[in-house]
Amino acid sequence: MSLRKQARYLVVQMLYQIDLNPDVSINEIREMIEEHGRSKTVRTFAWELFTGVMEFKPQLDEHIVRVAENWTLKRMAVTDRNILRLGTYELLHTDTPPAVVIDEAVELAREFGSAHSSQFVNGILDKVVQRKDEPLPPPPQAQEAQPEEVKPPEPPPKPKPRMNNPWAT
Repeated sequence: MSLRKQARYLVVQMLYQIDLNPDVSINEIREMIEEHGRSKTVRTFAWELFTGVMEFKPQLDEHIVRVAENWTLKRMAVTDRNILRLGTYELLHTDTPPAVVIDEAVELAREFGSAHSSQFVNGILDKVVQRKDEPLPPPPQAQEAQPEEVKPPEPPPKPKPRMNNPWAT
């Protein structure tokens, strides 16, 4: 198995880990990569891929959702979702040839996913390649709340005039 393939396997496992356990610290992920990476090259490449995916995760997810007809990220299997994130990151942010990225992602899907994962990942990443130069639509804006009309503060009530009668309250 090539060093880059080993790194990708490791990254998918770390993405899976953090997807299911968002409280895992980045230091714990780093330690796991250091512990399970078989060589310095694997560990370095895995860390670069992992941090890249995490840095661009919202944009990667937007690209995936845009091409995944009738699918939301939550409906996708955790393994498929993270393989797609890794593949989309490599397609958009590295010099790795698209055919290599897709082939590696399909192999990851065969290894970690279900019987149909490899076809699903292949189809989604193929569409990402086809549409990667199209700008993403702007994120949906939350309905802007109309600011309430600002009213000037009410003046404090005027004090009651004091009577000269010391017994009056």
